[in-house]
Amino acid sequence: MTARTTGHAHAMPFGAAPLPDGGVRFRLWAPSLPGIMLRIEGDVPAEFPMTRDDGGWHALDLAMAAAGTRYRFLLRDGANAGLLVPDPASRCNPDDVHGSSAVVDPAAFPWPETEERWRGRPWHEAAIYELHVGAFSPEGSFAGVERRLDYLADLGVTALEIMPVADFPGRRNWGYDGVLPFAPDASYGTPDDFKRLVAAAHARGLMVLLDVVYNHLGPDGNYLHCYCPEFFNPRHRTPWGAAINFDGPHNRSVRDFFIHNALFWIEEYRLDGLRLDAVHALRDDSAPDIVEEIRDAVRALAQRQQRHVHLIIENDKNQARYLQPAETRRWRGGVAQWNDDIHHALHVIASGENDGYYADYAADPHAHLLRCLAEGFAWQGEPSAFRGGTPRGEPSAHLPPGAFINFLQSHDQVGNRACGERLCQLARPEPLAAVTALLLLAPQPPLLFMGEEFAAATPFLYFCDFSGNPDLARAVTAGRRREFAEFAQFADPAARERIPDPNDAATFRASRLDWQCLDRPPHAAMLARYRELLALRQREIAPRLPGMRSGAQAARLGRTAMRIAWTLGDGSLLTLAANLGPETIANTPSVADGNLLHATPAAAATDRLPPWSVFWHLREPA
Repeated sequence: MTARTTGHAHAMPFGAAPLPDGGVRFRLWAPSLPGIMLRIEGDVPAEFPMTRDDGGWHALDLAMAAAGTRYRFLLRDGANAGLLVPDPASRCNPDDVHGSSAVVDPAAFPWPETEERWRGRPWHEAAIYELHVGAFSPEGSFAGVERRLDYLADLGVTALEIMPVADFPGRRNWGYDGVLPFAPDASYGTPDDFKRLVAAAHARGLMVLLDVVYNHLGPDGNYLHCYCPEFFNPRHRTPWGAAINFDGPHNRSVRDFFIHNALFWIEEYRLDGLRLDAVHALRDDSAPDIVEEIRDAVRALAQRQQRHVHLIIENDKNQARYLQPAETRRWRGGVAQWNDDIHHALHVIASGENDGYYADYAADPHAHLLRCLAEGFAWQGEPSAFRGGTPRGEPSAHLPPGAFINFLQSHDQVGNRACGERLCQLARPEPLAAVTALLLLAPQPPLLFMGEEFAAATPFLYFCDFSGNPDLARAVTAGRRREFAEFAQFADPAARERIPDPNDAATFRASRLDWQCLDRPPHAAMLARYRELLALRQREIAPRLPGMRSGAQAARLGRTAMRIAWTLGDGSLLTLAANLGPETIANTPSVADGNLLHATPAAAATDRLPPWSVFWHLREPA
């Protein structure tokens, strides 16, 4: 029988915390209200007055409460007097976002003893697999993901990046409409189910990263406006209304709410890192800003616990200053960014599309790709035509490759298409094979989107479930279709009506992966290719990356071809010669390149690069 150890609990000033000698301490921050009642749900609900201090905290220690107790807060005063609201720091909301919260005792979870020995994995080993819990498996649950962990370990990825699980309205959602950021959505399972998934992943050597959303709260089920206006700063306007208050009066408690959320997931759920969604949408004029404060808090926790903990950001502004490695220029687990630039360049090259934001890359996508591989960002302060000529980005050539996450597909780039097509449906096999070989063997950590590895035929559509709020549901459906009015394919209103309705359950069902196709063509061949390349990466490249610095030797070989050489951390030389185009290009091979590591299509390196060819060479240290 596997030995067990006690659970991990993150102490924080918010929410409900079981007390050592029994009972539960409840705390809620609502500075504008003079009085709040704690309501204990049951056959005969009971209400108890909470004590307010000068800082606006309402608190009560209740001996009769325990793990599993259902509770809400009853507003006693103001325009919303009589309203019952869930705990904004609820660890569990079994009946969705409008229902009661449930007390959780995190120390009661029986983590396996092996979990105490898990320290994570260093960043240079990262090969990331992004997944949506609801659409990844037929079960649509944490348990469904757990049942496929052996498949993921055999695939050769080393980290799962899970799309947001914070409690959202309804039964299905991408996760970016969450309103209770400490509570895993009940449609996926219980908090213990999520912890079991994490422990099972760690047992297989897989890191678990979680996508979190700190730039807004969702449009349905956010009660903070009703009793805590201090949580928002109307001085900053966002697409979701007043910004979260990171820099106005009373901001300290708001900042602490999100800092504790980050620490909560890492400490209480033993996660190996977080992805901060759309930090460009945060409104914060403070110094340090909230991203920097979260980074420093996470780093301090990781150092105390002697664990590898990683932060990833999404940032359309390409602000290189967030990506500075800790302590030295060597990559030591600082912050890495999803590099949209390399995705957009590769997508234009492979598919030929140039609508929307791809227009910035259409004139010379190979030049953008070359710069991404050699320097990080393609846009480092140049004016972006797509953004009306405003400058975008900061210089990034001084950063190591580990600061940039490369990808061909993600939930954003697939799901934000009107019909959710994947790259395998938009590109011919030859370009797809070439860009795949480039992605998986480059020094930058690669990210895969679920199903990419077997050329999934199922789309990944935008879906949600606002059935409890019909007006909002209609507005979301209409807005989704309106988004595509400027695209020639959807200029006709009748064509826009054919865009799948996000609120229709059939849209969600269509987005679930089909696992029955893995042994059929072309899926089996694609899966074999991904396994081969990921194994090659982990065997030959990843061990050489620690200590790798910035800088690469890069040159173009005609309009569609390029040559790049990186000196890896152990002094070896990794060289790429690629022709991402339909015409044969002259090459300048050199014996100094070392041994051929991989060629797509399989061929010996010559003085010519065939169409859609990628050659990787590796030279051992001198």
